[in-house]
Amino acid sequence: MEDITPDTVATPPVPTPAEPADLPSQNAATPPLVLAPEAAAQPTKAKASPLVKAAQAYVTELFAQELPAKLTYHSLRHTEAVVKECRALAPAAKLGPEDTEALLVAAWFHDVGYLDVYDGHEFRSMERARVWLTEQEAPAATIELVPQLINATHRDAASETKLQKLLTDADMSNLARDDFPSSAELLRTEWELVLGKTYSNTEWAQLQLNFMLAHEYESEAGRTRYADAFKENVAAQRKTLKKTEKKKKKKSQEESDTFADPKRGVETMFRTMYSNHIKLSDMADKKASMMISLNAVLLSVIITYLGAKSSALGPAFTRNPVLAIPMGILLLTSLASVVTAILSAQPDVTSFKWLKKSPEVATNRRVNLLFFGNFTKLSLDHFQDSIRELMRQKEGLYTNMVTDVYYLGEVLSRKYGLLRTSYSVFMVGLILTVLSFIIVLLYKS
Repeated sequence: MEDITPDTVATPPVPTPAEPADLPSQNAATPPLVLAPEAAAQPTKAKASPLVKAAQAYVTELFAQELPAKLTYHSLRHTEAVVKECRALAPAAKLGPEDTEALLVAAWFHDVGYLDVYDGHEFRSMERARVWLTEQEAPAATIELVPQLINATHRDAASETKLQKLLTDADMSNLARDDFPSSAELLRTEWELVLGKTYSNTEWAQLQLNFMLAHEYESEAGRTRYADAFKENVAAQRKTLKKTEKKKKKKSQEESDTFADPKRGVETMFRTMYSNHIKLSDMADKKASMMISLNAVLLSVIITYLGAKSSALGPAFTRNPVLAIPMGILLLTSLASVVTAILSAQPDVTSFKWLKKSPEVATNRRVNLLFFGNFTKLSLDHFQDSIRELMRQKEGLYTNMVTDVYYLGEVLSRKYGLLRTSYSVFMVGLILTVLSFIIVLLYKS
Protein backbone atom coordinates (compact mmCIF):
# COMPACT_ATOMS: atom_id res chain seq x y z
CA MET A 1 0.00 0.00 0.00
CA GLU A 2 1.52 3.29 -1.05
CA ASP A 3 1.77 5.84 1.75
CA ILE A 4 0.75 9.44 1.20
CA THR A 5 3.57 11.94 1.30
CA PRO A 6 3.78 15.61 0.18
CA ASP A 7 6.42 14.65 -2.38
CA THR A 8 4.15 12.30 -4.28
CA VAL A 9 0.84 14.15 -4.33
CA ALA A 10 -0.47 16.98 -6.43
CA THR A 11 -2.75 19.78 -5.37
CA PRO A 12 -6.30 18.43 -5.00
CA PRO A 13 -9.48 20.27 -5.87
CA VAL A 14 -10.72 22.56 -3.16
CA PRO A 15 -12.87 20.21 -1.09
CA THR A 16 -15.10 21.35 1.70
CA PRO A 17 -15.31 20.45 5.33
CA ALA A 18 -16.37 17.04 6.45
CA GLU A 19 -19.72 16.18 8.01
CA PRO A 20 -20.90 13.74 10.71
CA ALA A 21 -21.76 10.17 9.95
CA ASP A 22 -25.20 8.66 10.00
CA LEU A 23 -24.60 4.95 10.00
CA PRO A 24 -23.30 3.20 13.12
CA SER A 25 -19.57 2.63 13.19
CA GLN A 26 -16.59 2.44 15.48
CA ASN A 27 -16.04 6.20 14.98
CA ALA A 28 -16.79 8.86 17.59
CA ALA A 29 -20.31 10.16 18.13
CA THR A 30 -21.46 12.47 15.35
CA PRO A 31 -23.30 15.78 15.97
CA PRO A 32 -26.77 16.09 14.47
CA LEU A 33 -27.15 17.59 11.00
CA VAL A 34 -28.70 21.05 10.87
CA LEU A 35 -30.28 21.73 7.49
CA ALA A 36 -33.03 23.79 5.94
CA PRO A 37 -36.62 23.36 7.29
CA GLU A 38 -37.60 21.55 4.08
CA ALA A 39 -34.90 18.95 4.75
CA ALA A 40 -36.03 18.48 8.35
CA ALA A 41 -39.47 17.62 7.07
CA GLN A 42 -38.13 14.54 5.22
CA PRO A 43 -37.34 11.91 7.88
CA THR A 44 -37.61 8.96 5.48
CA LYS A 45 -34.29 7.25 4.79
CA ALA A 46 -33.39 4.34 2.51
CA LYS A 47 -32.84 1.02 4.16
CA ALA A 48 -29.50 -0.72 3.78
CA SER A 49 -29.48 -3.92 1.76
CA PRO A 50 -27.22 -6.88 2.65
CA LEU A 51 -24.71 -5.71 0.01
CA VAL A 52 -24.66 -2.20 1.48
CA LYS A 53 -24.14 -3.58 5.00
CA ALA A 54 -21.29 -5.73 3.72
CA ALA A 55 -19.72 -2.66 2.07
CA GLN A 56 -20.08 -0.75 5.35
CA ALA A 57 -18.31 -3.47 7.31
CA TYR A 58 -15.54 -3.81 4.71
CA VAL A 59 -14.80 -0.07 4.36
CA THR A 60 -15.00 0.53 8.12
CA GLU A 61 -12.42 -2.17 8.76
CA LEU A 62 -10.29 -0.93 5.85
CA PHE A 63 -10.15 2.62 7.18
CA ALA A 64 -9.43 1.42 10.71
CA GLN A 65 -6.39 -0.55 9.53
CA GLU A 66 -4.93 1.49 6.67
CA LEU A 67 -5.99 5.14 7.04
CA PRO A 68 -2.87 7.40 7.36
CA ALA A 69 -2.90 9.75 10.36
CA LYS A 70 -2.33 12.68 7.99
CA LEU A 71 -5.83 12.34 6.54
CA THR A 72 -7.66 14.44 9.12
CA TYR A 73 -10.55 15.32 6.78
CA HIS A 74 -10.95 12.41 4.36
CA SER A 75 -11.51 9.90 7.12
CA LEU A 76 -14.24 7.39 7.96
CA ARG A 77 -16.23 10.24 9.47
CA HIS A 78 -16.53 11.96 6.07
CA THR A 79 -17.47 8.72 4.31
CA GLU A 80 -20.19 7.96 6.88
CA ALA A 81 -21.59 11.47 6.46
CA VAL A 82 -21.79 11.06 2.67
CA VAL A 83 -23.57 7.71 3.10
CA LYS A 84 -26.00 9.32 5.52
CA GLU A 85 -26.89 12.02 3.02
CA CYS A 86 -27.33 9.46 0.23
CA ARG A 87 -29.79 7.58 2.44
CA ALA A 88 -31.75 10.80 2.88
CA LEU A 89 -31.59 11.86 -0.76
CA ALA A 90 -32.58 8.48 -2.24
CA PRO A 91 -36.23 8.51 -1.03
CA ALA A 92 -36.55 12.21 -1.92
CA ALA A 93 -35.42 11.40 -5.46
CA LYS A 94 -37.78 8.38 -5.52
CA LEU A 95 -35.06 5.87 -6.36
CA GLY A 96 -35.78 2.19 -6.73
CA PRO A 97 -34.08 -0.49 -4.59
CA GLU A 98 -31.40 -1.30 -7.18
CA ASP A 99 -30.42 2.34 -7.74
CA THR A 100 -30.48 3.04 -4.01
CA GLU A 101 -28.18 0.07 -3.38
CA ALA A 102 -25.71 1.21 -6.07
CA LEU A 103 -25.74 4.78 -4.72
CA LEU A 104 -25.01 3.69 -1.14
CA VAL A 105 -22.24 1.27 -2.16
CA ALA A 106 -20.63 4.03 -4.26
CA ALA A 107 -20.87 6.37 -1.26
CA TRP A 108 -19.03 3.85 0.93
CA PHE A 109 -16.25 3.33 -1.63
CA HIS A 110 -15.90 6.85 -3.08
CA ASP A 111 -12.88 7.81 -0.90
CA VAL A 112 -11.09 4.51 -0.25
CA GLY A 113 -8.62 5.47 -2.99
CA TYR A 114 -7.04 7.94 -0.52
CA LEU A 115 -5.43 4.91 1.09
CA ASP A 116 -3.29 4.59 -2.05
CA VAL A 117 -2.86 8.06 -3.55
CA TYR A 118 -4.04 11.60 -2.87
CA ASP A 119 -4.59 13.25 -6.24
CA GLY A 120 -6.59 11.00 -8.55
CA HIS A 121 -7.81 8.85 -5.69
CA GLU A 122 -11.17 8.44 -7.45
CA PHE A 123 -9.63 6.03 -9.97
CA ARG A 124 -8.20 3.84 -7.22
CA SER A 125 -11.59 3.95 -5.48
CA MET A 126 -13.23 2.70 -8.69
CA GLU A 127 -10.74 -0.16 -8.96
CA ARG A 128 -11.19 -1.20 -5.35
CA ALA A 129 -14.99 -1.06 -5.64
CA ARG A 130 -14.99 -3.13 -8.84
CA VAL A 131 -12.74 -5.82 -7.31
CA TRP A 132 -14.81 -6.01 -4.13
CA LEU A 133 -18.14 -6.17 -5.97
CA THR A 134 -16.78 -8.95 -8.17
CA GLU A 135 -15.73 -10.91 -5.09
CA GLN A 136 -19.21 -10.41 -3.64
CA GLU A 137 -20.74 -11.73 -6.87
CA ALA A 138 -22.84 -8.60 -7.26
CA PRO A 139 -25.02 -8.18 -10.36
CA ALA A 140 -23.10 -7.14 -13.47
CA ALA A 141 -25.15 -3.96 -13.74
CA THR A 142 -24.10 -2.93 -10.21
CA ILE A 143 -20.44 -3.73 -10.91
CA GLU A 144 -20.54 -1.34 -13.87
CA LEU A 145 -22.70 1.35 -12.29
CA VAL A 146 -20.85 1.88 -8.98
CA PRO A 147 -17.49 2.88 -10.58
CA GLN A 148 -19.35 5.27 -12.89
CA LEU A 149 -20.92 6.98 -9.87
CA ILE A 150 -17.58 7.24 -8.08
CA ASN A 151 -15.97 8.75 -11.19
CA ALA A 152 -18.48 11.61 -11.04
CA THR A 153 -16.88 12.83 -7.78
CA HIS A 154 -13.65 13.71 -9.65
CA ARG A 155 -13.14 17.47 -9.99
CA ASP A 156 -12.89 17.28 -13.78
CA ALA A 157 -15.79 14.89 -14.32
CA ALA A 158 -19.32 16.00 -15.16
CA SER A 159 -22.35 14.57 -13.39
CA GLU A 160 -24.71 13.50 -16.15
CA THR A 161 -27.10 10.97 -14.62
CA LYS A 162 -29.50 11.40 -11.73
CA LEU A 163 -27.51 9.02 -9.51
CA GLN A 164 -24.22 10.83 -10.23
CA LYS A 165 -25.76 14.16 -9.27
CA LEU A 166 -27.12 12.72 -6.04
CA LEU A 167 -23.71 11.31 -5.07
CA THR A 168 -21.83 14.55 -5.82
CA ASP A 169 -24.45 16.55 -3.89
CA ALA A 170 -24.05 14.23 -0.91
CA ASP A 171 -20.26 14.56 -1.16
CA MET A 172 -20.61 18.35 -1.01
CA SER A 173 -23.37 18.37 1.62
CA ASN A 174 -20.90 19.63 4.20
CA LEU A 175 -21.28 23.09 2.66
CA ALA A 176 -24.77 23.17 4.14
CA ARG A 177 -23.82 21.95 7.60
CA ASP A 178 -23.64 23.95 10.81
CA ASP A 179 -20.18 22.48 11.59
CA PHE A 180 -18.72 23.75 8.31
CA PRO A 181 -15.99 26.00 9.90
CA SER A 182 -14.60 23.25 12.16
CA SER A 183 -14.62 20.69 9.37
CA ALA A 184 -12.90 23.18 7.06
CA GLU A 185 -10.08 23.40 9.61
CA LEU A 186 -9.64 19.63 9.35
CA LEU A 187 -9.13 20.02 5.61
CA ARG A 188 -6.69 22.89 6.21
CA THR A 189 -4.67 20.69 8.57
CA GLU A 190 -4.71 17.82 6.07
CA TRP A 191 -3.33 20.01 3.29
CA GLU A 192 -0.54 21.22 5.58
CA LEU A 193 0.43 17.68 6.56
CA VAL A 194 0.05 15.98 3.19
CA LEU A 195 0.80 18.71 0.66
CA GLY A 196 2.89 21.11 2.75
CA LYS A 197 0.54 23.95 1.79
CA THR A 198 -0.09 26.60 4.44
CA TYR A 199 -2.57 29.45 4.42
CA SER A 200 -3.10 32.50 6.59
CA ASN A 201 -6.53 32.91 8.17
CA THR A 202 -7.49 35.48 5.55
CA GLU A 203 -6.26 33.36 2.65
CA TRP A 204 -8.10 30.29 3.89
CA ALA A 205 -11.35 32.18 4.49
CA GLN A 206 -11.16 33.65 0.98
CA LEU A 207 -10.39 30.25 -0.55
CA GLN A 208 -13.40 28.66 1.12
CA LEU A 209 -15.70 31.53 0.16
CA ASN A 210 -14.60 31.39 -3.48
CA PHE A 211 -15.30 27.67 -3.61
CA MET A 212 -18.74 28.09 -2.06
CA LEU A 213 -19.70 30.87 -4.46
CA ALA A 214 -18.68 28.71 -7.43
CA HIS A 215 -20.58 25.64 -6.20
CA GLU A 216 -24.12 24.64 -7.16
CA TYR A 217 -26.07 21.59 -6.10
CA GLU A 218 -27.06 19.60 -9.17
CA SER A 219 -29.96 17.36 -8.19
CA GLU A 220 -33.45 18.58 -7.43
CA ALA A 221 -33.47 16.67 -4.14
CA GLY A 222 -30.08 18.20 -3.22
CA ARG A 223 -31.20 21.75 -3.94
CA THR A 224 -34.33 21.24 -1.89
CA ARG A 225 -32.44 19.75 1.05
CA TYR A 226 -29.44 22.08 1.20
CA ALA A 227 -30.49 25.42 -0.35
CA ASP A 228 -31.36 27.46 2.76
CA ALA A 229 -28.57 26.15 4.99
CA PHE A 230 -26.07 26.64 2.17
CA LYS A 231 -27.05 30.31 1.78
CA GLU A 232 -26.67 30.84 5.52
CA ASN A 233 -23.19 29.33 5.47
CA VAL A 234 -22.17 31.54 2.54
CA ALA A 235 -23.29 34.62 4.45
CA ALA A 236 -21.46 33.40 7.57
CA GLN A 237 -18.30 32.81 5.55
CA ARG A 238 -18.46 36.36 4.22
CA LYS A 239 -18.63 37.65 7.79
CA THR A 240 -15.71 35.44 8.78
CA LEU A 241 -13.63 36.80 5.91
CA LYS A 242 -14.42 40.39 6.87
CA LYS A 243 -13.41 39.71 10.48
CA THR A 244 -10.11 38.11 9.51
CA GLU A 245 -9.30 40.97 7.11
CA LYS A 246 -10.13 43.52 9.80
CA LYS A 247 -7.88 41.75 12.31
CA LYS A 248 -5.06 41.54 9.77
CA LYS A 249 -5.37 45.24 8.94
CA LYS A 250 -5.41 46.21 12.61
CA LYS A 251 -2.33 44.09 13.33
CA SER A 252 -0.50 45.64 10.38
CA GLN A 253 -1.30 49.14 11.60
CA GLU A 254 -0.10 48.33 15.10
CA GLU A 255 3.22 47.09 13.72
CA SER A 256 3.97 49.92 11.29
CA ASP A 257 1.74 52.93 11.83
CA THR A 258 3.73 54.67 14.57
CA PHE A 259 4.14 57.95 12.62
CA ALA A 260 0.44 58.70 12.52
CA ASP A 261 0.07 58.10 16.28
CA PRO A 262 3.46 58.53 18.05
CA LYS A 263 3.98 56.39 21.09
CA ARG A 264 5.88 57.23 24.24
CA GLY A 265 8.61 54.83 23.19
CA VAL A 266 9.33 56.86 20.02
CA GLU A 267 9.70 60.07 21.98
CA THR A 268 11.91 58.36 24.55
CA MET A 269 14.08 56.98 21.74
CA PHE A 270 14.69 60.44 20.26
CA ARG A 271 15.30 61.97 23.68
CA THR A 272 17.88 59.30 24.48
CA MET A 273 19.59 59.65 21.09
CA TYR A 274 19.91 63.43 21.45
CA SER A 275 21.23 63.09 25.00
CA ASN A 276 23.84 60.50 23.97
CA HIS A 277 25.02 62.59 21.01
CA ILE A 278 25.39 65.69 23.17
CA LYS A 279 27.38 63.77 25.80
CA LEU A 280 29.64 62.23 23.16
CA SER A 281 30.23 65.62 21.56
CA ASP A 282 31.12 67.13 24.94
CA MET A 283 33.56 64.27 25.62
CA ALA A 284 35.21 64.74 22.25
CA ASP A 285 35.66 68.47 22.83
CA LYS A 286 37.21 67.85 26.26
CA LYS A 287 39.63 65.28 24.86
CA ALA A 288 40.58 67.60 22.04
CA SER A 289 41.09 70.47 24.52
CA MET A 290 43.41 68.27 26.61
CA MET A 291 45.53 67.38 23.58
CA ILE A 292 45.69 70.98 22.44
CA SER A 293 46.85 72.16 25.90
CA LEU A 294 49.45 69.42 26.29
CA ASN A 295 50.95 69.81 22.84
CA ALA A 296 50.86 73.59 23.04
CA VAL A 297 52.98 73.42 26.19
CA LEU A 298 55.42 70.99 24.56
CA LEU A 299 55.75 73.17 21.46
CA SER A 300 56.34 76.25 23.56
CA VAL A 301 59.04 74.55 25.62
CA ILE A 302 60.80 73.04 22.59
CA ILE A 303 60.76 76.23 20.58
CA THR A 304 61.96 78.25 23.58
CA TYR A 305 64.83 75.90 24.28
CA LEU A 306 65.89 75.64 20.69
CA GLY A 307 65.79 79.42 20.30
CA ALA A 308 67.76 80.16 23.39
CA LYS A 309 71.20 80.32 21.76
CA SER A 310 72.70 81.98 24.75
CA SER A 311 71.28 79.48 27.23
CA ALA A 312 73.11 76.51 28.63
CA LEU A 313 71.56 74.28 26.01
CA GLY A 314 72.87 76.34 23.11
CA PRO A 315 76.44 75.24 23.41
CA ALA A 316 75.25 71.71 24.12
CA PHE A 317 73.39 71.52 20.80
CA THR A 318 76.36 73.14 19.10
CA ARG A 319 78.68 70.53 20.52
CA ASN A 320 76.15 67.67 20.08
CA PRO A 321 74.08 68.40 16.94
CA VAL A 322 72.81 64.81 16.93
CA LEU A 323 70.50 65.75 19.84
CA ALA A 324 68.47 67.72 17.33
CA ILE A 325 67.04 64.43 15.99
CA PRO A 326 64.95 63.43 19.05
CA MET A 327 64.02 67.06 19.64
CA GLY A 328 62.94 67.40 16.02
CA ILE A 329 60.83 64.24 16.21
CA LEU A 330 59.17 65.52 19.37
CA LEU A 331 58.55 68.87 17.72
CA LEU A 332 56.91 67.35 14.64
CA THR A 333 54.88 64.97 16.80
CA SER A 334 53.49 67.78 18.92
CA LEU A 335 52.75 69.86 15.85
CA ALA A 336 50.84 67.06 14.07
CA SER A 337 48.97 66.08 17.20
CA VAL A 338 47.89 69.62 18.06
CA VAL A 339 46.75 70.31 14.48
CA THR A 340 44.48 67.22 14.36
CA ALA A 341 43.15 68.04 17.84
CA ILE A 342 42.32 71.59 16.74
CA LEU A 343 40.57 70.27 13.62
CA SER A 344 38.56 67.94 15.84
CA ALA A 345 37.46 70.75 18.16
CA GLN A 346 36.81 73.13 15.30
CA PRO A 347 33.07 73.90 14.93
CA ASP A 348 31.56 72.06 11.96
CA VAL A 349 28.25 73.42 10.74
CA THR A 350 26.34 71.43 8.13
CA SER A 351 24.56 73.90 5.88
CA PHE A 352 23.02 74.14 2.44
CA LYS A 353 24.03 77.34 0.68
CA TRP A 354 21.60 76.66 -2.14
CA LEU A 355 18.75 77.28 0.31
CA LYS A 356 19.25 80.99 -0.14
CA LYS A 357 18.49 80.65 -3.84
CA SER A 358 15.74 78.04 -3.46
CA PRO A 359 13.98 78.51 -0.09
CA GLU A 360 10.82 76.84 -1.40
CA VAL A 361 12.52 73.43 -1.16
CA ALA A 362 13.04 73.73 2.58
CA THR A 363 10.90 70.65 3.02
CA ASN A 364 13.58 68.53 1.33
CA ARG A 365 14.33 65.40 3.40
CA ARG A 366 18.03 66.40 3.52
CA VAL A 367 17.25 69.78 5.04
CA ASN A 368 16.97 69.98 8.83
CA LEU A 369 14.84 72.95 9.87
CA LEU A 370 15.65 72.25 13.53
CA PHE A 371 19.35 73.10 13.07
CA PHE A 372 20.62 76.66 12.86
CA GLY A 373 23.15 75.73 10.21
CA ASN A 374 20.24 75.09 7.85
CA PHE A 375 17.44 77.44 8.78
CA THR A 376 19.68 80.52 8.99
CA LYS A 377 20.02 80.24 5.22
CA LEU A 378 16.32 81.04 4.96
CA SER A 379 14.61 84.37 5.40
CA LEU A 380 12.47 84.82 8.48
CA ASP A 381 9.25 84.53 6.48
CA HIS A 382 10.31 81.33 4.76
CA PHE A 383 11.51 79.88 8.06
CA GLN A 384 8.22 80.66 9.80
CA ASP A 385 6.19 79.18 6.96
CA SER A 386 8.31 76.04 6.93
CA ILE A 387 8.03 75.56 10.70
CA ARG A 388 4.24 76.00 10.61
CA GLU A 389 4.01 73.40 7.86
CA LEU A 390 6.30 71.13 9.85
CA MET A 391 4.09 71.39 12.95
CA ARG A 392 1.06 70.34 10.93
CA GLN A 393 2.74 67.16 9.65
CA LYS A 394 3.80 64.64 12.27
CA GLU A 395 5.69 62.56 9.74
CA GLY A 396 7.61 65.63 8.58
CA LEU A 397 8.47 66.45 12.19
CA TYR A 398 9.95 63.02 12.77
CA THR A 399 11.76 63.24 9.45
CA ASN A 400 13.49 66.44 10.58
CA MET A 401 14.40 64.89 13.92
CA VAL A 402 15.87 61.86 12.18
CA THR A 403 17.80 64.13 9.81
CA ASP A 404 19.11 66.14 12.78
CA VAL A 405 20.35 62.98 14.50
CA TYR A 406 21.99 61.84 11.27
CA TYR A 407 24.01 65.05 10.85
CA LEU A 408 24.95 65.01 14.54
CA GLY A 409 26.29 61.53 13.95
CA GLU A 410 28.30 62.72 10.94
CA VAL A 411 29.91 65.47 13.04
CA LEU A 412 30.71 63.03 15.85
CA SER A 413 32.23 60.58 13.39
CA ARG A 414 34.54 63.28 12.06
CA LYS A 415 35.46 64.49 15.56
CA TYR A 416 36.37 61.07 16.90
CA GLY A 417 38.24 60.17 13.72
CA LEU A 418 40.49 63.23 14.09
CA LEU A 419 40.88 62.63 17.83
CA ARG A 420 42.03 59.09 17.21
CA THR A 421 44.58 60.37 14.72
CA SER A 422 45.78 62.99 17.22
CA TYR A 423 46.25 60.48 20.01
CA SER A 424 47.87 57.94 17.71
CA VAL A 425 50.37 60.50 16.34
CA PHE A 426 51.19 61.66 19.86
CA MET A 427 51.75 58.11 21.12
CA VAL A 428 53.91 57.05 18.17
CA GLY A 429 55.86 60.32 18.28
CA LEU A 430 56.69 59.90 21.95
CA ILE A 431 57.89 56.37 21.36
CA LEU A 432 60.11 57.45 18.46
CA THR A 433 61.46 60.37 20.49
CA VAL A 434 62.45 58.13 23.40
CA LEU A 435 64.00 55.52 21.11
CA SER A 436 65.98 58.12 19.17
CA PHE A 437 67.20 59.74 22.41
CA ILE A 438 68.38 56.36 23.69
CA ILE A 439 70.19 55.73 20.39
CA VAL A 440 71.87 59.15 20.66
CA LEU A 441 73.05 58.44 24.21
CA LEU A 442 74.44 55.05 23.17
CA TYR A 443 76.11 56.65 20.17
CA LYS A 444 77.81 59.31 22.29
CA SER A 445 78.93 56.83 24.89
